[in-house]
Amino acid sequence: MSGKTLTLLAIMAFVALTLGSFIWFIATWDKKNEVSVTMIVPAPAIEERMT
Repeated sequence: MSGKTLTLLAIMAFVALTLGSFIWFIATWDKKNEVSVTMIVPAPAIEERMT
């Protein structure tokens, strides 16, 4: 095989592995077992914004 063919095969293998691991991650996601990483921050009062 030529160098060009090996390079394209390596790129396709990398893309397949990345896409496959992403699909596996989404398919096995369990929302109940995960802790939320978002935080609700209250908006500052009008007096705080004017100073």
